[in-house]
Amino acid sequence: MKLDYQNIISKVYTDIIAKENFGKVPSYIPELACIDDNKFGINFTDLKHNSFGIGDFEEKFSIQSISKVFALSFVYEKLDEKLWKRVDVEPSGSAFNSLVQLEADCGIPRNPFINAGALVICDILLEICNNPKQELIQFIRDLTGDQQIFFNEKVAASELENSFRNAAMCNFMKSFGNIKSQPDAVIELYCHLCSIEMTCKQLSMSFLYLANLGKTPSNDLQILSSSKAKRLNAILLTCGFYDESGEFSFRVGLPGKSGVGGGIVAIYPQHYCITVWSPKLNEKGNSYRGMKFLEEFTTQTGESIF
Repeated sequence: MKLDYQNIISKVYTDIIAKENFGKVPSYIPELACIDDNKFGINFTDLKHNSFGIGDFEEKFSIQSISKVFALSFVYEKLDEKLWKRVDVEPSGSAFNSLVQLEADCGIPRNPFINAGALVICDILLEICNNPKQELIQFIRDLTGDQQIFFNEKVAASELENSFRNAAMCNFMKSFGNIKSQPDAVIELYCHLCSIEMTCKQLSMSFLYLANLGKTPSNDLQILSSSKAKRLNAILLTCGFYDESGEFSFRVGLPGKSGVGGGIVAIYPQHYCITVWSPKLNEKGNSYRGMKFLEEFTTQTGESIF
């Protein structure tokens, strides 16, 4: 039976928006605290070029840690399996900005999606790119076929002014030899990476390569090999939501990635990508309404990777 995704999404959206919106907007990035916390958007795009959205799905927001997936894809394709000597692929079981495990693990981050792991990815970008910011943003524009994707300089500056914990991680990893560039340059690139602004619609289109064996369905651009796409989806499933990754797998059953800007991207391999944005976060740092929406969506569709 063919599912009416648009009708299911509309019904779930209407049900959730009628309920109380718990959680809070993060205050440690001042620019994010200025956002209307009742914003709520969803966009669905499948491999057959069907796309529809509801709510604030065409409004740009700071994608924050969702952008780590793009940076990882860019680096993984160039370094191949050598990448995993500098960053692991295990769930951390700790907060995204924890320093605790770095000492026990000799400066090797548990996975690429916690802050320490993303800092290592940024360090690699500085090593392999002539102009890492420009090359990375162009990479993302090519994924969507949309040149109107930019860094938000105000958000980047706001993060840079409050990056003491990231600076501690970066310097600590440098003491182990796992950061090669100057920490200030790594942190500056990391803050720009997190400041990228996109809409739900742009995000759901840009992640389709992970639903399509590593290839963009719109122009057949091979971003990753099918094997690498499989592995990246596996890391998304086990590590994409920090220490709430198990809960997301349990309740939603799809690979995905969240960001403290309130966005969540979820992928149903060989079918579609769905993006949700709602700025209020739960106690684990993931969108409260986003988690609720995706749990109910996969419950009603009966679709997951399991």
